[in-house]
This record gives sequence, structure tokens and C-alpha cells, in this order.
Amino acid sequence: MKPTLKQMIQNFKDEVIEYAKHGAPHVTESQYKKRLETCHSCEHLEDIRCGLCGCVVKEKSKWETADCPDGRWDKVIVGGRGKKIKLHGRENSNPDTGE
Repeated sequence: MKPTLKQMIQNFKDEVIEYAKHGAPHVTESQYKKRLETCHSCEHLEDIRCGLCGCVVKEKSKWETADCPDGRWDKVIVGGRGKKIKLHGRENSNPDTGE
């Protein structure tokens, strides 16, 4: 069933909160292209929007935190491509053990 305007706004709000909470991470260029190809071959695509959630697919598909409502996108580990950081002068130290 096609989402109502209220449902689309709620879905978008939830997606934006999750995206912002994780620092607005994007997928790789190849992941983005694969997601778009998947959406463009999907029977739920309605012009530029997903017919299941109402999101604009060319935007939502960039977000590492986003999932396809029909489970068609490969799973992405948020932050999986993260950068190494130094904590207290030690690269990748474990905060639990200090090692």
C-alpha cells in the first residue's frame, strides 16, 4: 500500500535522525550505483520515490544508515570504513583495557 504523506514525513524524519546520529555517513560510489540500479529495476519505484516508504531514492540510497524497506539492498555496516584515530596518544587503543 502506498504511504500517506504523514507516513512519508515520519519515515523521512526517522531516516534523517539515524543518519545524523551516525555523523551523516555515505556509502561508497559503487554501493551507491548498485543501490540505484536496484531501485530503478524495482516495481515499487514511482518516478523518483520509493512506493513503499516514500523516500527520494537518489538521496536515501547515499546514506550508509538507510535500508531498503523491501530488503533489496546489501547490508552495510555503519562506520565499517571508519578512520583510525589516536586515543590518548595510542592508535586504536581499546577503551575497556587501555591496550
